[in-house]
Amino acid sequence: MKLATYKDGSRDGQLLVVSRDLTTAHYATGIAQRLQQALDDWNFISPQLQDLYDALNAGRARHPFPFDAAQCMAPLPRAYQWADGSAYLNHVELVRAARGAEVPESYFTDPLMYQGGSDDFLGARDDIRVADEAFGVDFEAELAVVTGDVPMAATPEQGLEAIRLLMLVNDVSLRNLIPDELAKGFGFFQGKPSTAFGPVAVTPDELGDAWQEGRVHLTLQISWNGRKVGLVDAGPDMRFHFGQLIAHAASTRRLRAGSIIGSGTVSNPGTEKDGRRDWPKGYACIAEKRAMETIQDGAPQTGYMKFGDSVRIEVKGKDGESVFGTIDQKVVESGAGA
Repeated sequence: MKLATYKDGSRDGQLLVVSRDLTTAHYATGIAQRLQQALDDWNFISPQLQDLYDALNAGRARHPFPFDAAQCMAPLPRAYQWADGSAYLNHVELVRAARGAEVPESYFTDPLMYQGGSDDFLGARDDIRVADEAFGVDFEAELAVVTGDVPMAATPEQGLEAIRLLMLVNDVSLRNLIPDELAKGFGFFQGKPSTAFGPVAVTPDELGDAWQEGRVHLTLQISWNGRKVGLVDAGPDMRFHFGQLIAHAASTRRLRAGSIIGSGTVSNPGTEKDGRRDWPKGYACIAEKRAMETIQDGAPQTGYMKFGDSVRIEVKGKDGESVFGTIDQKVVESGAGA
C-alpha cells in the first residue's frame, strides 16, 4: 500500500491512503490519524489501512479525492530516529580518490553511518532554505526504510523482517561546512540540514520483484535545473542491504517503531574508455560530479547549487509509473527566524 501525510496546520499532519497510481487519496480517519500511530501498532492497524487501500484502488472507497503531492509533508514529518548509511561504496571511493585517499578495508565489512536530525523533515515540494550559497548546497538522491521495533543486536534477517515502508530521500548536504566539522572528529551537524522525503511511503510488496533481498532494483532519475544528470540503479551496487544497515544501527541499542534508516547516496561505478573513466549513469549528488572532474582533469569544474536552482528526484516502476511520487525542490535564501 501507499501512505502519505497531508498538511493540516499541525506538526504531524493527517495520514492518507493513496492509490497505486497516485491519482486519488482517502483520509485514514477512524483507523489512524498519523503515520507514527500506525507504526506503533502495525499488526493491528496496517490490515485496516490495506483494506482501505484495496477499496480505493477498486473504486469502492466512500470519500476519495484527487491526490496533490504539493500538500504533502514528509510521510513522517518528524521521527524518533534518522540514521543514514553509506551502502554504495562507489560513492565513498570516488570522493576519497578525488583527494588521493584510500578506502580503508573496514569500509567493505562495516557500514558507515551517521545520525541525522529528525525533528524537522521537509516535504517533497518544500524549499531548501539556506542562509548562504557559500555553504555549498548539494542534493543527495537516496532511498530509506521505516522500521518497526528492532531488538538490540538484531541479525540482518531480523532487520529485513522489521521493514515496514520504503521512501525516496533528498539528503541535503552543505558541503563547504562539512570538512571543518569532520576535522573536529565529532561528525556531521551543521553540514546536514533538514532532509526531504518523497510524498508517498510504500510497503515493500508494492515493488514486486524489484524488491529483492533488501535492495530496490529500480532507477533513480535526478534532474538539476531541468537537465537530467543521473539515472542511477539502486540495486546491484548496494554493498550493504537494508537488513544489514538496520542490524548495524541496532548493534548496541534497540530501534523503536518509526526509525528511518537511509541507504546513502545511490552510486554506480563507471567504465574505462580510451584511458579515461566514463560514468554513463551520471550522478546522484554534485560532490560525485566534482570528484569525477578532479580525477579526470585535476580540479572540479562544477559548482554547487545556487539560489533559484531546483532538483527533481523520482523512481519509476517497471510499469513506467512513479513509485514514491516526485521530490521537486528549489533552493531559496533563508532569513532570520525562518
